[in-house]
Amino acid sequence: MASNNYPYEIKDVDIPETIVTRNHDEIIRIGPKGYIFPKTFRDMAADIYNMEVKPTDVYVFSYPRSGTTWTQELVWLVVNDLDYETALKIPLTDRYPFLEGPMLFNESTKKKILDRSKENESEAKDLQNVVKSAVELVNEMPSPRFIKTHLPLSLLPPNALEAKMVYVARDPRDAIVSYYHLIKSMKIANFDGDFKQFWIAAVKNYQSWSPYFENVKEAWEKRNHPNLLFLFYEDMRKDLESSVRRVCDFFGKKYSDDQIAKLCDHLTFDKFKNNPSVNYDLMKKIGLMHTDQEFVRKGKTGGWREYFDEEMTAEADKWIQENLRDTDLRFPSMQ
Repeated sequence: MASNNYPYEIKDVDIPETIVTRNHDEIIRIGPKGYIFPKTFRDMAADIYNMEVKPTDVYVFSYPRSGTTWTQELVWLVVNDLDYETALKIPLTDRYPFLEGPMLFNESTKKKILDRSKENESEAKDLQNVVKSAVELVNEMPSPRFIKTHLPLSLLPPNALEAKMVYVARDPRDAIVSYYHLIKSMKIANFDGDFKQFWIAAVKNYQSWSPYFENVKEAWEKRNHPNLLFLFYEDMRKDLESSVRRVCDFFGKKYSDDQIAKLCDHLTFDKFKNNPSVNYDLMKKIGLMHTDQEFVRKGKTGGWREYFDEEMTAEADKWIQENLRDTDLRFPSMQ
């Protein structure tokens, strides 16, 4: 049922026995577009929808594994006058609270993390922030406040576009391959399926943050709004400098050619992959992520071909075609 402070109906969802999802948790479906989340999102949906928006706020948002982390680092440095020293010193997770992030932890996992925080004084604050309400964290931040989310525009505050928003989209086949590897790397996800099972769950809208195309299309429809910048991951990989300059223009920042070149160098894939500030090392340290896995993986475009058989390729083609039929959204990788 929708409530006075939340406009969307939230329904429990029965997962078919043929569908394999993370944690095999109970899930909910929200609103007319049917966005999927673990049931833990129910407790924070209204708080996020009704949170304060400031004109100085900066949102970086996307469907999961679309280049979000890369874009976060780029945006933060552009806005903060290329302050590499602070960027290396303060983890990206501290610079950008993950709005719906706490939904990923059930009560028993939260208790383990909080118990560990009592035993590890040096890590206490970081550990507590992992499970603390991200809305509270945002409210405590000085401006400009940087916010990460995978929520679509419709589930964010209605006046979110009073802030500056950067959306990044990626070929859904590559994004879902990357999403699969992330879930496999996370101990808390407890996913024991193979890629094909994960793909089916994503396409049939049983994975969190699905449906993919509705998420992307909501941002695409607002791409000409002066406060929203829409980027494609494939364009960033092909010509990073052009994307960097677009971000600079969007935030009204002027940098010299040498400064742009240094920023591009900082963001090159090999350097980025080995940057401890963006690699979610805390998740490994507290036992939530397998230590032999990397948060920043390969960053390839077109890597999905290594995972799809003929049947899956045909199914993906049909799925993409159906979802792009009534929109002018086109991915660089599909042109």
